[in-house]
Amino acid sequence: MTNGKSGGSGAVVLSVDGVRKKIGRKWIIDDVTFDVREGEIFGFLGPNGAGKTTTIRMLVDLIRPSEGKITVCGFNVNRNPEKALQYVGSIVENPEVYTYLTGWENLQHFARMQPGVDKARIAEVVDIVRLDQRIHDKVSTYSLGMRQRLGIAQALLGRPRLLILDEPTNGLDPKGIKELREFIRKLADEGLAVFVSSHLLSEIQLLCDRVAIISKGRVLAVGGVNELVSRNSPYVLWELEPFDKAQELMVNRSDIQLLELSEVTLDDSIIAGMGPNSLITIMDEDLIPEIVAVLVSAEVEVRAVHKINPTLEQLFLKLTEGETID
Repeated sequence: MTNGKSGGSGAVVLSVDGVRKKIGRKWIIDDVTFDVREGEIFGFLGPNGAGKTTTIRMLVDLIRPSEGKITVCGFNVNRNPEKALQYVGSIVENPEVYTYLTGWENLQHFARMQPGVDKARIAEVVDIVRLDQRIHDKVSTYSLGMRQRLGIAQALLGRPRLLILDEPTNGLDPKGIKELREFIRKLADEGLAVFVSSHLLSEIQLLCDRVAIISKGRVLAVGGVNELVSRNSPYVLWELEPFDKAQELMVNRSDIQLLELSEVTLDDSIIAGMGPNSLITIMDEDLIPEIVAVLVSAEVEVRAVHKINPTLEQLFLKLTEGETID
């Protein structure tokens, strides 16, 4: 894990309590509950069609829940939207920018819609998102990552306490994703509550302090990233020769579970590096030295041992009984 905070210790900025949404006879969002606190990055994780964007639309009062309550800084979003949403900056789906205008002209346009946003504040958010070198260029010349940062600058104009980002890394290259991740972390470190929805499990694991996992309109788990992934045991990969003899020794042990490649979730880079004599196991990592000694004494050559830490993807597949994230 590369995220530097555990999250969850600040004041609650966003509270979602028992929210449900019914369209026709179908409940498309069913009993969604979680809190987002100041200074943390909260991930809302699920496949396309899981209900992420519908939930976000309810958070910003674009649609109303059928049941439940949403509050921002103590104000009910549905009963008192003007007061609640003054604390919210959001990008739902794609940043709304005018490509024929400069970045500065875009921000001026949106600043006119918000009281108390002057030229000094525009300059401040430009500096925050590090667009000062290009802010007077037309947006049509911006990269996708720069447009994303301009959209975030727009969302920050009103000095929100909660920033909502819907799939912020969509379409970005690896460099752009890394820069955006560092930028969002900086905002959280300065006290902003950041809510990020995504279907990219690895990105959420790198970025977020806590997550809610949603599938088919229901939240399946909420908690710290480290806490949730620790529910799964790490895989231990072995490269052994002769393979048949090694496999027989492993099978006969009750403290080792052998797995087929089809039963596990591994990065493509790991799978590409596996040879024909690879064994995938689940076992207590403290057993590894003992197993190595047993194999060596049985004249099995141990060519490599790799511990693969558990991931959010493993947890997701376990919770959803194999539902894919794409």
